[in-house]
Amino acid sequence: MTVPTVSDRVAQMLVKQTIEPILEPVFLPDSYGYRPGKSALDAIGVTRKRCWKYDWVLEFDIKGLFDRIDHELLMRAVRKHIVCPWALLYIERWLKAPMVREDGTTIERSRGTPQGGVVSPILANVFLHYAFDLWMARAYPELLWCRYADDGLVHCRNEKEALAVKAALQARLAECHLELHPSKTKVVYCRDGTRRRKYPNVKFDFLGFCFRPRKVKRPREDSFFCGFNPAVSNSAMKAMRATIRQLNIRRQTHRSLNDLAQLLNPLIRGWIAYYGRFSRSALYPVLRDVNLILMAWMMRKFKRFRNHKLRTGRFFERLSKERPDLFAHWRVGMVGAFA
Repeated sequence: MTVPTVSDRVAQMLVKQTIEPILEPVFLPDSYGYRPGKSALDAIGVTRKRCWKYDWVLEFDIKGLFDRIDHELLMRAVRKHIVCPWALLYIERWLKAPMVREDGTTIERSRGTPQGGVVSPILANVFLHYAFDLWMARAYPELLWCRYADDGLVHCRNEKEALAVKAALQARLAECHLELHPSKTKVVYCRDGTRRRKYPNVKFDFLGFCFRPRKVKRPREDSFFCGFNPAVSNSAMKAMRATIRQLNIRRQTHRSLNDLAQLLNPLIRGWIAYYGRFSRSALYPVLRDVNLILMAWMMRKFKRFRNHKLRTGRFFERLSKERPDLFAHWRVGMVGAFA
């Protein structure tokens, strides 16, 4: 692969800043990926409301988008809006730059955007604006959809309609030299307390959240109902646990508890800010793991706590009440268990 140099990144940023103000007004509102003023959480929020309204969802993923974008089709889309000669010249040069293998040999390219390039996301958005967004507006103007880069959803009124959209989308992407990811594209039934039909797929993952039937507390009441709602996905929690393991906290006995807080808090704050926006309680298992790792660190560092899990747990319970601002999840009341 070709890794952009510092000068390439600076030049790509300049091109991005030049073409973004021109392209932003062109993009449709339901395209959320890599756009100023839009976020993944915005996409999750609008998807949640639409899943309450529509019974069926087509979840799709475009296989290897950034490696498969056709250069000729991409430049045709770019030239519809960008007339700046030097910006067009640089974009073409970056697209045509040969890929360098590990053995030093080069491969000429006719597909794909610059690997790790600052300008790649906006180029991908231009391509999919024509390949998907405008196509959906023409072919299915009555259906709502949401796209974040190469991940997307189409809300449908029945299973037959969802399957028809899937087949049509597959054909459309083939025209654009792209294809749907076979294992990440499926039709989902938004099952809840009132929609009780049996169907093989009643959940889907989108942007780190899992949408599925969940027990939900009624506002200002003590009763519960079954709703179709998002919460942090299992794959996202697995990634968070892997990140914590890589820090090897248990063996950081040369550090103080304050040091560990400085190490962990940026991660925890980010997880709570993102995944805690919807169904915050679903984060408890991961935050409980953080507490257990802190206990393991304490028992390894201090002899008086060694092999005394109960004593260590009681110590952290007191500490979380005396210094709730020490760790980010303690600060917002997500202390969890120390056992």
